[in-house]
Amino acid sequence: MKFYLTALLAGFSIFAFGQHKLVGTITDPHRKGLEKVSIVLPELQKETFSDANGNFAFDKLPSGKFSISFSIIGYANKITTVSLTQSETVLDIVLDETSTHMDELIVSTVFNKMQSQNVMKVEHQSVKTMQQNGAVTLTEGLAKIPGVSQVSTGTSIGKPVIRGLSGNRVLVYSQGIRMENQQFGEEHGLGMSDAGVESVEVIKGPASLLYGSDALGGVLYFNPEKFAAPEVFTGNFSQKLFSNTKGSNSSFGIKTSSEHWKFLTRASYATHADYKIPTGDRITNTRFIEKDYKIGIGYSDVHYQTVFRYNYNHLNIGLPEEDLENSHSRTPLYPKQDIDNHLLSWHQKYFFKNSKLEADLGYTHNNRKELEAANDVALHMQLKTASYNLKYYLPKTGNLETIIGIQGLHQTNSNKGKELLIPDATTNDIGILITSMYEWKKHTFQAGIRYDSRTIETESHGIFGEEGYFQAIDKNFESFNASLGYKTKFLDNLTFRLNVATGFRAPNLAELTSNGVHEGSNRYEIGNAKLKNEQNFQTDVNLEYGNNHFEFFANGFYNPIRNYIFLAPNGNIIDGNAAFDYVQDNAALYGGEVGIHFHPHPLDWLHFVSSFETVTGKKENGDYLPLIPANKFSNTLRTEFEWERLKKTYALVNVDYVFNQNHVSAFETKSTNYTLVNLGFGSTVNIGKTKFDCSLNANNLLDKTYISHLSRLKSDGIPNMGRNIVLGVNFNF
Repeated sequence: MKFYLTALLAGFSIFAFGQHKLVGTITDPHRKGLEKVSIVLPELQKETFSDANGNFAFDKLPSGKFSISFSIIGYANKITTVSLTQSETVLDIVLDETSTHMDELIVSTVFNKMQSQNVMKVEHQSVKTMQQNGAVTLTEGLAKIPGVSQVSTGTSIGKPVIRGLSGNRVLVYSQGIRMENQQFGEEHGLGMSDAGVESVEVIKGPASLLYGSDALGGVLYFNPEKFAAPEVFTGNFSQKLFSNTKGSNSSFGIKTSSEHWKFLTRASYATHADYKIPTGDRITNTRFIEKDYKIGIGYSDVHYQTVFRYNYNHLNIGLPEEDLENSHSRTPLYPKQDIDNHLLSWHQKYFFKNSKLEADLGYTHNNRKELEAANDVALHMQLKTASYNLKYYLPKTGNLETIIGIQGLHQTNSNKGKELLIPDATTNDIGILITSMYEWKKHTFQAGIRYDSRTIETESHGIFGEEGYFQAIDKNFESFNASLGYKTKFLDNLTFRLNVATGFRAPNLAELTSNGVHEGSNRYEIGNAKLKNEQNFQTDVNLEYGNNHFEFFANGFYNPIRNYIFLAPNGNIIDGNAAFDYVQDNAALYGGEVGIHFHPHPLDWLHFVSSFETVTGKKENGDYLPLIPANKFSNTLRTEFEWERLKKTYALVNVDYVFNQNHVSAFETKSTNYTLVNLGFGSTVNIGKTKFDCSLNANNLLDKTYISHLSRLKSDGIPNMGRNIVLGVNFNF
């Protein structure tokens, strides 16, 4: 099937037209040419920079309409649409000066608009910014984004939470395909490294229209590292040291490109000892080792583009114990997890005269082991997922853009260990969607509809009535979903967005079939084969104001969920563990985020950023939902300056105040408030011909003893990490 599909798509490319040249000049408001402006054609994966006079040029471009962006520090990003129908097209671009952050191009919402043009509010954060904030792991960096938090098990395991929803309710995309790594488990982390990742886009709210089941709560869309500009060879080596965990994180990568071919590769190695709490004790077996390797190969010409990427990630993670020992060893003890994850993606674009076709094919192989001793593999699950995503962009009609698409996957789960969490199973998904965007003056409308079908078949295992028995099931889940969005500008600097969307999530294998002890949660869990789809209807409102020196945003949401799935105790004790059943009830989550970015004139070196976030989750009977993050008030004061040998220098102080969490479920304990103080400093250092970036962070500077409400070690009274000094250097060559 894959061969015929590829042959069919390749055959389409012979109908593509055009070979065009695009040239232009970029100036400031005083008509002075701007040098080193980044000019990007994202849909064609082409990038260049303006010369000393502000001139630029692209050759051998296909016919059609394409977005082109212009960006440089100190000026507002600009994006425009260029129609390539003549042999040469000339642009005259003027960039306005600005002191606020640059606008970003959004990939995850398919129409590839700048955030300021996007109907749906999407948070964009570069990995470089997360690293400047001193994050130890990728998930820890995500938790700095308003509306995002993490369920953590020490430093090694973190699960992202978007507005109170996590696990299978949050879909993760990497290299353009969905990540599948048994994400239902509380003790299962994100399963990817920040090495070779350019940025992340966060869709907060149901994105089932674009991504199908499991996008009920939102999407994390990780953009991979970009290829080098044409005819450029570059590389870098980075090293980070962490005082608290005696940790080290090393990364080395190179990339090069010709006119048609592109290549990059990157390898990283991270190792951390047990983390230390303010008393000086270390939390036994929170240590971990992570190895990561990525490679990418791309080819493009006037008719066709293709990119192949492969990522191998290996995690050796200790499972924390209550005993405290002051060991600096980095080798995980037993019990531990040993996880291999292989991710292959193949992205293709075919350009026709006035339209284009995109095809993403993916394959992931997640090999997860939990070992109680050297030769004692308690749990061994292999999850194999083949996925496809085809989108056809219809010719633009006036101000109307339309996309039709088909997505799906074929997935198998098999067990090799002596214990089973879930049975052997096969899952098949297929989804069909159509979505359109219409622009009229200052108004933009976006609407779409989608149909999904998921089938799950499992094999029976064990003896009826005993622990470890799994009854064979054959289930089908279907859902229609729709979304409607509206964006307008009340004033030149005031933007309003309103989005309403339905989303759904089919029950996962653990919820349908569990019958045994889940060691990570110390519960005997009993599945329910009669569970129905979770279905929601969320309303999002966003208001943004921005000028050269002040920005303001306010987001509000209301998210009722029908048939919300959760665990409830049934009063029995099995094998020394409390027994829990998977049950359903109607629920609702509501809250939002509000924030400012103040850049006072004429203090061009000073930035003040402040945000507040809140979420409340309740069942229909008024009881609170579990794992709802506490309210948080975050403030950052950042200065930017340059000295003779120190370029792009910054210094920041961040103060996070986390409120009491008294709105807890019947099986949680309340959490007290705490304040964390963090410092950061970074610069590009020039010494002779040597140039490198350096950074220094102090997280939890005051060595505060605290326990996050979403820490899985909270039930044992184990605090989060104490003071952590992070030193980083990066050499480009």
